[in-house]
Amino acid sequence: MAESKDTTALFKKFVSLLETIYGRFNASRNSFESTSNSKIARDLCYSDSQFSRLINNTASEGEFKRAVHNVERLRVERKIEAGAQEKTGATVRSRYPYIIGLAFIVLGLILGFVIENLINKPAQENTESAISRYDMLKWSFENKYIQPYVKLRELPEDCNYPCYKYQGKWKLKKEYKIPFFRERNGFHWVAKDATMYARCMDERNEGGQLFEGYEYQLHEIWYDKREFPIDSFLVANSQNRVRDSYNNANLANDKNFVKVASVHTFFRNEFTIDSSLVYRSGKVIGRDIEFLKDDAYGDLGLTQKFIQEVKDEINLIANNRLEDFSKPIACQPAEVPDVDFNLIEQGDELQFKCQFTTGRFLVDYEKSFVLDDQYINNYCR
Repeated sequence: MAESKDTTALFKKFVSLLETIYGRFNASRNSFESTSNSKIARDLCYSDSQFSRLINNTASEGEFKRAVHNVERLRVERKIEAGAQEKTGATVRSRYPYIIGLAFIVLGLILGFVIENLINKPAQENTESAISRYDMLKWSFENKYIQPYVKLRELPEDCNYPCYKYQGKWKLKKEYKIPFFRERNGFHWVAKDATMYARCMDERNEGGQLFEGYEYQLHEIWYDKREFPIDSFLVANSQNRVRDSYNNANLANDKNFVKVASVHTFFRNEFTIDSSLVYRSGKVIGRDIEFLKDDAYGDLGLTQKFIQEVKDEINLIANNRLEDFSKPIACQPAEVPDVDFNLIEQGDELQFKCQFTTGRFLVDYEKSFVLDDQYINNYCR
């Protein structure tokens, strides 16, 4: 009964927050007066079926918590955009349209290449170099001709532009692991590395509260030959928290685990700065799977039958469960590195506590970005 009460309270909070954006809620029709449910679902980056579970109060407690965070983020974004539209005069958006436009053309080519590669190629062994794909993203931000950052000289006279110190290259601080929830136990998702290039979104927001990050992620899929159930990797009496010993383990040094694939992902993050908090949203824009070669399996002493079974499972994961990793992320806002944004410096961190759903399994994880190479390390004066 306690779980039902919690869900009802979260449902009421979810609806009341939506009413501040979309008008009065009609409980008999489960809809809002000014906007269709389908449009609201798009605004929150949900499918119609996902939003239907929420608006009909049939979603899980975890889904409601993530939805509440998403609506709060959307409210902040709407408030910022409304404020920007009221401003007049010269804007940051109009200062260097050619540089920004050219940068986006290059980014579009990169992302289009990745997406085309995904659409036209079934899950199979991929021989293309992942390094070259990352280098294309790196070139777009680090070459001297196209740098899509807001420059120091482009900042407003009062220097009130919070995102300018967040620009630059960020790195994943520490890897994290998530066990797959599927019919067959034994498969694990490892976030191995990530590099993100962040820039102020001056074309959308004149106040400097929005910035985006184009991120290359390297993940690995590992197989546990013992096929231990998910509970073996969770904290005792916890439904969704993985053990520190599991997260800190080096699977390469454990003879029970076999690396079966690498996953290369391009991801677009969007960040909203609201006083002392940074909200994060985002979605996958391209993904590529690179399977272990057959001779590598042979070095591990595995039978051909076992190798084929693992490959079949990975293909099923690629066709189904990786869709879970393409859903919009659900993270609590991170605390800003410094409430005085002018004092943010290289080495500072953004730490997000997130939840991920694979199948029907909800798991907590923590993703921390470290500012590795800050574009503007001087103070605006």
